[in-house]
Amino acid sequence: MTRTFRCLWLLLFLSFVNSFAQEQYIFEIDSLISLKSPRNFNGVILIAKKGKVQYSRAYGIKDIYNPVPLQINDPFEIMSNTKQITAVLVLKEAEKGKIDLQAPIGTYLHNLNQPWANSVTVHQLLNHTHGITDLNKPLEFKPGSDFKYGNLSNILLGKIIEKVSGQSYKSAAENLFLKLGMNDTFFYLKDGNRKPVTGHMTDHNVFSAVEESLITDENLPADGIVTTAKDLSTWNSALHKGNLLPPEMYRLMVTPSAMSRHDVFGKEKTGYGYNIRIAKDHGISYFGHTGLGDGFASLNIYFPESDVSLIVLENQMNENSDLYYYFEKEIKNIILSSNLVEE
Repeated sequence: MTRTFRCLWLLLFLSFVNSFAQEQYIFEIDSLISLKSPRNFNGVILIAKKGKVQYSRAYGIKDIYNPVPLQINDPFEIMSNTKQITAVLVLKEAEKGKIDLQAPIGTYLHNLNQPWANSVTVHQLLNHTHGITDLNKPLEFKPGSDFKYGNLSNILLGKIIEKVSGQSYKSAAENLFLKLGMNDTFFYLKDGNRKPVTGHMTDHNVFSAVEESLITDENLPADGIVTTAKDLSTWNSALHKGNLLPPEMYRLMVTPSAMSRHDVFGKEKTGYGYNIRIAKDHGISYFGHTGLGDGFASLNIYFPESDVSLIVLENQMNENSDLYYYFEKEIKNIILSSNLVEE
């Protein structure tokens, strides 16, 4: 065997090994979502790296009453993943000097008559350390002393955006989507012309359609956005590559200012910024959030060091809370163990 031939053989072998390693996570995800136990997967998965799609699958049906196969560009309700967009809209107004993040929320919401309106800050609404459980009740805890996740903070943030910008929350967000070219992103409206795929509740793989949405005009800033996996990938690129916020505002958003536990992100508490989780696993840091409700479940994760987006959208929500994010968590773990997120 000549030296040239040995080198050529080695190059071919190394190329084969590298290709196999790259394809391994694809095989593992494909095998995972074909499982029927402990539950079915019904949704879409998109993985992009440096702006290029590495993996995309649509698996399952749009509607139990009309079981047409899902398509990768179908629109889903993303529920609490909406909150990240609300945080950006607040920070854009702060960039203009219209919002002081450390100011009491009563500065902007003059109709709040509770004493805590003069102590809870915008910052505390953004990271869920405000202590508000009801607009007509005392605080559950001293602002800044604890973390309690919920929708009310983002409903109030939406009202602050409207107050300082002079436009509706919906218009402010839609203008941003238009600027980013997120043409398949819109707000859920009961009588609107654009509709998401149908959400379903599932019990032992038996699907039932969700007939009434929990989304109202009031809670749009908390859970009202409908979008596609592709548009969420566009959002991730714009946000994390500096096309949405100046560096100082972006740092505020992705710097932990609270601690919170979520099953998808591990058994221990991880950092929480402005409507975004900051986690580390397998030595790899990443940002992410989940969304759940109306028969939908969503996961949006971004790995900054490798510029990888992982987006999972399902139009089913299991009756068993232990299975809410079963596939989302498993897919995240596959990616964390792959060479896709290595430098």
